Amino acid sequence: MEIYFTGIIIAVSTFLIIGLFHPLVIKVEYHTGTRYWWVFLVLGIASVITALFIESPLLSALIGVFGASSLWTIGELFSQVKRVQKGWFPMNPKRKSEYKPIDKNETLCPVHHGRSIYAIEDDNQTE
Repeated sequence: MEIYFTGIIIAVSTFLIIGLFHPLVIKVEYHTGTRYWWVFLVLGIASVITALFIESPLLSALIGVFGASSLWTIGELFSQVKRVQKGWFPMNPKRKSEYKPIDKNETLCPVHHGRSIYAIEDDNQTE
């Protein structure tokens, strides 16, 4: 019986890649804001395209995961700004003027058009 480790290697590597992008989003937003979102776009597109031409399933998968994580990071950078505005993460005092005041009922969820589900429920109860 042979044992194949490819799936486990991809799973652990995916976990680590995604895990590394979380603090990266926090650091990039703190130091530069959303100014360099396009870097993640270029990295993501280049990685995904590169993954299409790599014969090794393991390497192709890892580069694809890196590319997808880079693309996902764009949205996370903009969401991180809202997290900072809500006080969930520290604000860079050198860029304090870049942060606009935020409504306490605003949410990060695009499905609710920027409003917290609790604010939507409150609106429905007052009608």
